[in-house]
Amino acid sequence: MGSDSETERSKIKEKKKITSLAPIAKPLAGKKLCKRTLKLVRKASESKCLKRGVKEVVKSIRRGHKGLCIIAGNISPIDVITHVPILCEESDIPYVYVPSKEDLASAGATKRPTCCVLVLTKPTKGEIGKEDQEKLKADYDQVVSDVSELTSSLF
Repeated sequence: MGSDSETERSKIKEKKKITSLAPIAKPLAGKKLCKRTLKLVRKASESKCLKRGVKEVVKSIRRGHKGLCIIAGNISPIDVITHVPILCEESDIPYVYVPSKEDLASAGATKRPTCCVLVLTKPTKGEIGKEDQEKLKADYDQVVSDVSELTSSLF
């Protein structure tokens, strides 16, 4: 009986996430890709290969850093992030929307909800272990290929 109410609550949460999505949130990651993307963000956060927030992401893109941009789809007001996809397209950086800024923040190891993050393949300062970098690169390549498939199916 308790598990039924929990599943109902989780379904209601999912509906709220979908209804609060911005109209420009395309390409939106599906459930499986979203899970894989958030896992990549978590690994990148642990190895210090992550830029959090609009200001940091825009600064990194303008400086020429390459990576994968993940944008939250439930941002209000939407004007905060409307320029980020354009910057990504101009710099040939793949980007994808995920449904929740809260999930993105928890994956990025911050308590504060995050609008967008940029996953870099190598840290801007210092070095990480070779095997950690190879694992991160493998996950990164897999997510980027999935995102490019998703994007090509849209356009």
